[in-house]
Amino acid sequence: MSDAEAKAPIFERVGGAVAIDRLVEAFYRRMDAEPQAAVIRAMHPDDLGGTKQILKRYLSEWTGGPKLYSPEKGHPRLRQRHMGFRIGDAERDAWLMCMRGALAEVVVDPEARQELDGAMTKLADWMRNHIAAGQPAGA
Repeated sequence: MSDAEAKAPIFERVGGAVAIDRLVEAFYRRMDAEPQAAVIRAMHPDDLGGTKQILKRYLSEWTGGPKLYSPEKGHPRLRQRHMGFRIGDAERDAWLMCMRGALAEVVVDPEARQELDGAMTKLADWMRNHIAAGQPAGA
């Protein structure tokens, strides 16, 4: 990998807007298809059109692409925006399963895929707002 590629935003390294669109479509396709994802699919509206557009805009900006999310929605405040949903380990794991499958399908560059997976894993861990009974705090 050249220095220019290493310094390019992940948005460019994964293929730009086309790749982000494909990633979001693959993610929600998995959410609809995987039985383990039913718990998180139930948190979404039947019609995913608007939800997909929001995630596409968010991921574009989050990965270093065009600022498409914050001009419309402001600061992401993701944890705050998701507080109305019970998100524990099962929900986090289902979300990551769908996203990792989508990453494997869409992101060809293994280094970029690994970088995104690591960042998304941290994000998914941060989003948890429910601790299972008997689980120590901070686990």
